[in-house]
Amino acid sequence: MIDIAWVYEFASQWFEQIISLVTQGSKRVFVAYLVSALVIACAWLVWRRGLGIGVAIRHLFDPTLWWSKSSSADYQLLVVNQAVMLVLKPLILSKLALATVLFYGLNNLFIRPLWSSSSLGGLSASTIAVFFTLTLFVVDDASRYYLHRLMHRWPVLWAFHRVHHTAQTLTPFTVLRTHPIEGLLFGLRSAVVQGTLIAIFVFLFANKVSLITVLGANVFTAIFNGLGANLRHSHVSICYGSRLESWLISPAQHQLHHSVEQHHWDCNYGAFIALWDRMGNTLVKASSEQQLIYGVPNVGPQEHTLSHLYWQPFVSVWRSFRHRIQIKTRIETHESND
Repeated sequence: MIDIAWVYEFASQWFEQIISLVTQGSKRVFVAYLVSALVIACAWLVWRRGLGIGVAIRHLFDPTLWWSKSSSADYQLLVVNQAVMLVLKPLILSKLALATVLFYGLNNLFIRPLWSSSSLGGLSASTIAVFFTLTLFVVDDASRYYLHRLMHRWPVLWAFHRVHHTAQTLTPFTVLRTHPIEGLLFGLRSAVVQGTLIAIFVFLFANKVSLITVLGANVFTAIFNGLGANLRHSHVSICYGSRLESWLISPAQHQLHHSVEQHHWDCNYGAFIALWDRMGNTLVKASSEQQLIYGVPNVGPQEHTLSHLYWQPFVSVWRSFRHRIQIKTRIETHESND
């Protein structure tokens, strides 16, 4: 028998999860970030393209982009994924739980520094807070780069990340076009990085550790989001120029990453900082004049259906696994015959 109370509670949490995407400052598509992206995009089109404000706004709200089959799939994934992640939530590692375990582990293995209860070289609590906040932002960004790159280069992970790259039209909500398996992996990455850094900093500096936030988000993340991070998934190619793009990933650079052209497939994995791409030899500079087609080769209409987006990655992984087994069997049979 269906528990009506449980269904109501689940539906309420599901609805709250969806609404929180645009009402919480820790979310990329927080309404204030969307508004700032709109203002920046409009200013760019007027300044660089010479469009009138009315024309620029009509361009930005082109219904063929926002209501394409690709964008419709983005919205469907956004909604359904919130329910899926609610179900999977008990399986997601908590950064605070990990931080607690690591902190006690450090306490047992090492002698706690004398400065943990005082000031290290005159460092104030505010200085430590800035150091912690910046370190968390930089290390988290680096981990995003390396996991993102791995998801492109390891076929098993690419099968799931491919869901994101089948998008043929880009809107700010395309950032949420992800398979739940990818969501779990990035959630695990976040928990490990943040939990580890929290444990280390609390071990070193005790109660002097605090995170500087704006609207509930790391202040550096909030700044980047407020400066147009949502335009990465858009058709407005804002580039920063060659020098700045050596240090920061521009919207136009991330759009190159979504290009269907093969020579763009292995580039610009970074989220905010371009240094990781430079170190990994995957950095490609962009142009505000670039004309791109987005997606992956041979995308059919079925690629934008929920059933295909959810189940095809598992099918691809199974076929790849079966193919490897068949090859291994043939090699072993050939060797035994020899």
